[in-house]
Amino acid sequence: MGSLRSSGSGAAVPVESVDPEAACALLASGQYGYVDVRMWEDFDKGHVAGARNVPYYLSVTPHGKEHNPHFVDQVAALHAKEDRFLVGCRSGIRSRLATADLVAAGFTNVKNLEGGYLSLLKSASYPQPAASHH
Repeated sequence: MGSLRSSGSGAAVPVESVDPEAACALLASGQYGYVDVRMWEDFDKGHVAGARNVPYYLSVTPHGKEHNPHFVDQVAALHAKEDRFLVGCRSGIRSRLATADLVAAGFTNVKNLEGGYLSLLKSASYPQPAASHH
């Protein structure tokens, strides 16, 4: 049996996660913002209406991931510590790490979007984007 070790103090930061249906309801209420932590290339391909993009990783290569050292500061420039917002990525892994970092930094009303943007797109509650007429 292997042991699970975390870096830092060793105390796990509790992260509150919401499923896609709950996320849709929170976003529809107008009381929650959305921070998308994917890299900008992915964000540009499609994102939640009104989402702010703050990449958690600056690059992902076969050699590893380059963490954005200014991530918490960049989110803090957009949101106060008591603001309510969801944190989402593509599949829910990065956003859980990002949410934990934000909670550890003192953000009190952040929630991780379970399953990420992909799960939101599959949710029956998610408003499908209208066809664009250009």
